[in-house]
Amino acid sequence: MSKNIIEVKKLSIGGIPALTWGREADKAYIHVHGKMSRKEFAEDFAVIAEEKGYQTLSFDLPEHGERANDHECHCDIWNGSRDLKLIAGYAFEHWRSVCLFGSSLGAFFSLHAYRRLPIAKCLFQSPIVDMEFLVKKMMKQFGITEDELRKKGEASNPVDPLRWDYYQYVKANPITAWDIPTAILYGGKDWFQSEEVIQKFAQAHGCDLTVSPGREHAFMGDGDEKIVNDWYLKKI
Repeated sequence: MSKNIIEVKKLSIGGIPALTWGREADKAYIHVHGKMSRKEFAEDFAVIAEEKGYQTLSFDLPEHGERANDHECHCDIWNGSRDLKLIAGYAFEHWRSVCLFGSSLGAFFSLHAYRRLPIAKCLFQSPIVDMEFLVKKMMKQFGITEDELRKKGEASNPVDPLRWDYYQYVKANPITAWDIPTAILYGGKDWFQSEEVIQKFAQAHGCDLTVSPGREHAFMGDGDEKIVNDWYLKKI
């Protein structure tokens, strides 16, 4: 898909580096990338979205892409939600209809920042829908007790630092409301969220769930690009 020619424009939204993709249209997708990604990775999605009559608006989350060296603004729920709200404000000013794509951590931020917005429809790829589940799994995996995390405030590990304030936030703010029509692509070997967690979320919120057996969280293995792009073609 990356060989396709698509119009791309650079912009800054409240200081956030962003891109718009595709020919001018009256509807668009906000594209929220996941951890270790950046706004440019929206290209394959944007090419297919343009074929369906949508533009795409992608941007760099804190500590990603052009913001990778800004360690004063951590990529956490508070900064992430603030940025997503700024992006949404721009999107609703410039397009008649706004849809959403969120991947992994980007989906988690979206669930908190966008749950009350009039978004037409949503696609989630490998979403984090239950951060408390993930934090507890990481604590168990790396031998970090809740008491230890509380005393230290932060605990390092090979995946991502765990923070007590973050843990307390996600415990106190589970996702209970999500009324946007949503389709989910989930890999059956996703380490970060169990299939039970994803199934429970999908059932609770009436989501269209596609489970791809044997596929990892990142969908970067052999044959995964076709799986993801075929899903885009069906769901955008």
